[in-house]
Amino acid sequence: MESEKTASSLFRLSAYQSRHERALIGIMSGTSFDGIDAVLVRIITDERGHIASLAMEGHYSLPYSQELQKRLLALCSPETARIDELVYAHAALAEWYAGAVEGLLGMAGRKAQDVYAICLHGQTVWHAPVPRAFPGPSGQSVAARGTLQIGSAPLLHERTGIPVIYDFRSRDMAAGGEGAPLAPFVDALLFGSLERGRIVQNIGGIGNATVIPAGAGNEAVFAFDTGPGNMVMDELAKRFSNGALAYDKDGLLAARGRVSHELLEPLLEDPYFSRKPPKSTGREVYGAEFAARFAVRGRALGLSDADIIATATAFTAETIVRAYRDFVFPLVPIDDVIVGGGGALNPSLMAMIRERLPAHATLRTTADYGIPVLAREAIAFAVLGHEALMGHPSNLPAVTGASHEVILGSLTL
Repeated sequence: MESEKTASSLFRLSAYQSRHERALIGIMSGTSFDGIDAVLVRIITDERGHIASLAMEGHYSLPYSQELQKRLLALCSPETARIDELVYAHAALAEWYAGAVEGLLGMAGRKAQDVYAICLHGQTVWHAPVPRAFPGPSGQSVAARGTLQIGSAPLLHERTGIPVIYDFRSRDMAAGGEGAPLAPFVDALLFGSLERGRIVQNIGGIGNATVIPAGAGNEAVFAFDTGPGNMVMDELAKRFSNGALAYDKDGLLAARGRVSHELLEPLLEDPYFSRKPPKSTGREVYGAEFAARFAVRGRALGLSDADIIATATAFTAETIVRAYRDFVFPLVPIDDVIVGGGGALNPSLMAMIRERLPAHATLRTTADYGIPVLAREAIAFAVLGHEALMGHPSNLPAVTGASHEVILGSLTL
């Protein structure tokens, strides 16, 4: 029976490159730790195997329970992470991903056998692009770097019967890259314009910007993590509400506060913000401990909870637009800023970004271009999975800092 299932998977994938139309599932659970987004994507290719068109046929979101979120977040800090919890979470998350696949297929009216592969990002618990000395096999130390996304691909395959492509970031890091950001390859496909220079700004837990010059090929696209996205705001909302709030819904808390420049300005001295791209960061820098220090400093200045969250919101907006001023505007004329991720749903944050942008630049969301703000990254990993099955490299070395192009992801059958 097992050999028959494996043979069926191999047959489907062996025929993949000869097809012109294929259905794939992309799954993303980001650094906000709020849940899972799954998309069903139909990709049509031309005679040369290049993507001719892409359509999203379904989008399903599965929020994390408070208990799961709490246990996953504990894995993101050396002070609270336990190896046994990590192993169990790796397995348990696959059950959640399988639930998201089931919900997506039901919504779209599709069956598992209609789908060639699930393209799984997994849940990042630690991202370490800065090398650290570690014992090597020759007795000399090696410069170790890495990234860890959990969620068992074999278990997800077992639950769904669909082959799984996973661990997308590691191959780029093995080639000397930061392993992030990876979505720019897809941003150029979805949002590139012959006439208008664009920045696609994702605001999940972390903020990252893809810069697409007008009429650019992939070689001209560049991208980097701007710094914290929703991460600090979310943690403060949870802290100040004793867990009743997972985030600042509609930016209402920030709207009631005032921005403290006394609290904000010292934070902008962080060396990360002046470091030239390519660069990436994560929860290990701007997570719960950072937010706790942020809250303590705010309280010492006599600020209200709303003031502190307003200042955290301004921190995200300011670091995003300063990154443009330092690393984008001097190089590329920009006409449009297109925002995706949960931050696009925060009117207070969007207003702060708008007031910091040059007057000529438009500020829109991915939804204005037909891509739901919470679906962009899941779509991106569906496309990256497709490129892997086609045998095409899909990292952009100018973006990640890798020494060469590589095919991303590993496959379980």
